[in-house]
Amino acid sequence: MRYTGTKRQVVICVNNEGYPASLERWKLYQAVPDRQADAHGLLRVIDESGEDYLYPKAHFSPSNFRTTSAGFTDVRAPPDTFA
Repeated sequence: MRYTGTKRQVVICVNNEGYPASLERWKLYQAVPDRQADAHGLLRVIDESGEDYLYPKAHFSPSNFRTTSAGFTDVRAPPDTFA
């Protein structure tokens, strides 16, 4: 996964090996843009502590969700689904 955008992206944790207290498998997390981290195979993610830390990209997969002020929204769902 290559992420060098300027907007936050929502990713899914697919492996929390080595980080069981910081990451939960199958949970959605916000990835923060960081070109230097990307160049080293890392992804900057806001974890369970609420702070952003670097984790191996292989621990995450991109998702079809986006962030809104109300939280995560499934971009594939019709807008009227969320009241």
